[in-house]
Amino acid sequence: MGNTNEPINEKTKRRIMIKVAYDGTDFHGWQFQKGQRTVEGVLNEALTETLKEDIEVIGASRTDAGVHSMGNIAVFDTCARIPAEKVPYALNQKLPGDVRVVAGYDVAPDFHPRKCDTKKTYEYHIFCSPFDNPLKSRHAHWTYESLDENRMDKAGKYLEGEHDFTSFCSVNTQSESKVRTIYDVNVRRAGDEIIISVTGSGFLYNMVRIIAGNLMEVGSGKKEPESIKQILEAKDRTAGGITAPAKGLVLKEYEFIENPVIKIVR
Repeated sequence: MGNTNEPINEKTKRRIMIKVAYDGTDFHGWQFQKGQRTVEGVLNEALTETLKEDIEVIGASRTDAGVHSMGNIAVFDTCARIPAEKVPYALNQKLPGDVRVVAGYDVAPDFHPRKCDTKKTYEYHIFCSPFDNPLKSRHAHWTYESLDENRMDKAGKYLEGEHDFTSFCSVNTQSESKVRTIYDVNVRRAGDEIIISVTGSGFLYNMVRIIAGNLMEVGSGKKEPESIKQILEAKDRTAGGITAPAKGLVLKEYEFIENPVIKIVR
């Protein structure tokens, strides 16, 4: 068999979409930053080395330092002949252990993951125990406080629907519009962990972490569930509560409203 990475005619250049899982603890976020270790940076290096051409990925979500992912999305253009579904096998040999590409697909040449309708689901993990656990400390926020997940779940329902989320985003947010649609918020307990799950059309800077911080204050009794509605209506960040630490946040899933995957007949 010939080399599957052998370049072919520029006219046959195609776009490949990859699904990326990573432990964000030792990264300065997703987006490339000169002199810093980022997920985008290590992907570009590994793809360039693997496919023998300069590659720069376009990511769907620019997660912050310390935030994890089970399925962030990125695309890149290549002239290589390697089948998209084989990209994870080739790429994971070059990637560090805290990043894995778990799927690869052919998509249309003009497909852009940030310019299409999607549903995104984030989870925030809280480890509730008198003492922290080193086996959980990288991936969950620890608290010794007793949290009532039912109060938290009730409070989260006030966030569902289309709202102005100015009270729930960082003052450094660059988006002109603060209006977003949240399809579902649920809070559940799994053993010693409380998991906040939020599904929406899109999220503002630090939005899920601020939601998590407020729901924890409700769960501990510092706030009533109804206070979330009042904070939302204030449209003022100073009305909101704390921003929960990054390490408890996981980008769990991307769902495209229209399937971008192309069926390739070989």
